[in-house]
This record gives sequence, C-alpha cells and structure tokens, in this order.
Amino acid sequence: MVEFRIDRQSGMAAYLQIVQQVQEALRMGILAAGDQLPTAARVAAVTKLNPNTTLKAYRELEHLGLVEARPGVGTFVSTSPARPRTLADSPLRGELADWMGRARREGLDWTDVSALITAARAEHYPAV
Repeated sequence: MVEFRIDRQSGMAAYLQIVQQVQEALRMGILAAGDQLPTAARVAAVTKLNPNTTLKAYRELEHLGLVEARPGVGTFVSTSPARPRTLADSPLRGELADWMGRARREGLDWTDVSALITAARAEHYPAV
C-alpha cells in the first residue's frame, strides 16, 4: 500500500503530488495492476488535505488510464508501466543509494542534493 506524503513547501499542487507518487509507485513496483488505492477519505485524513483534493488526484489518475474507480468498492490500479523488471530491482537503485549516502557523509543537505540531481537531469534529459 502506498502512503502519500505532501510537501507543502514544494510549490507543486497537492493533487499533482499524489498523482506523481502513484506514478512513481507503479514504476518502482510498489503498486501493480489490481492493487487498491487507499480511500480518498483516508488519504485526506492522513495528509490533512481537503477530500476534494484527493478526489481530484484520483480523477486525474483515472483520466491518465492508471486507475479505475469501482463505485462502492474503491479505486484500483488498472495498469502498470511495461518494464522487464521494476526499478526497485535495478542495480541503479543501489548505486543511487550509495551515492546519496556519500553525499550525506560529505555534509550535503537535501537542497544541495536536489540541485545536483536537477543539474544532472537537465544535462542528460534536456527535453524534460
């Protein structure tokens, strides 16, 4: 089950953070086709969001074709990205974890790490 985290300082709308976290959970293999998402009311209570915000996120996920709402039953993952293996199993994840540990030992805080990641992403994925 996915637990949503809302960063109120990020500048990104809360509903988009939920959408992004579901997409990431699918890529990481945390969620798979057939899995049930927590109810919108539960997400709203845990994240202290307005229930309409959660519903907006779920509607966006439905629009993207990632989930389907089953009235009276819940919201279920309808598809998973086609990948030969989940990113959680990727050797790159271990390398990234090692790098993050090194960065922390070197005294970098999250803002420093985020800036490095953003710069690397811009260099290697310029269209994103």
